Amino acid sequence: MPAATPVAAQIVYDPSNYAQNVLQAARALEQINNQITGLQNQAQMLLNQARNLASLPQSSLNKIQQSIQRTQQLLGDAQRIAYDVGQIDRAFSTTYGPASTIASDQSLIDGARERWRNSVASFQDAMKVQAGVVANIDTHRAEMSSLVTASQSATGVLQATQASNQLIALQGQQIADLTATVAAQGRAQNLEAAERAAAKEQAHEQLRRFLTPGTGYRPTTVRMFQ
Repeated sequence: MPAATPVAAQIVYDPSNYAQNVLQAARALEQINNQITGLQNQAQMLLNQARNLASLPQSSLNKIQQSIQRTQQLLGDAQRIAYDVGQIDRAFSTTYGPASTIASDQSLIDGARERWRNSVASFQDAMKVQAGVVANIDTHRAEMSSLVTASQSATGVLQATQASNQLIALQGQQIADLTATVAAQGRAQNLEAAERAAAKEQAHEQLRRFLTPGTGYRPTTVRMFQ
């Protein structure tokens, strides 16, 4: 007959204790899974932030600034009467002012010649500005296409914002070119209208002199235009 197993050496199975151990292990595993998920979310968030902060590789600001400088240079090269309030006031108080009743006939003729030259120069300036604006069109078209492509392929908020800002800047440059064209054309038209008004005023003065008794008409040889 085999010897009896001591009570201390017997394995006692406690169902409640086993269930508790399994539950604790499951909770520990769940915590580990949660920590892993949290680390994955943080890594993804850092990747998203890196993409959002990535700078746009496409930049059109230099070309836009160069276009602006070219247009400003064309406006700054205005001949004879510039886009300056003080200079315009002086011109309209002298060259385009009322015909003097004491000026010589030659002075009146010289004034008419000066006004004609101003008109011709202003139309030339307007055509130069228009030519410069037309030359900018090809550059604007290429930059617009590049910026639209860059905006559509932007990987983050910063790139999309930068592309949008550059598109706005390009549109602003186009509006500036249009404004410069209108200003140059308007300047030419206004000087031509001022020339006609001054010529009419001068014609009245010359007619008055011709009809004034005692002076009479004395023909002279003059050269109006070169």
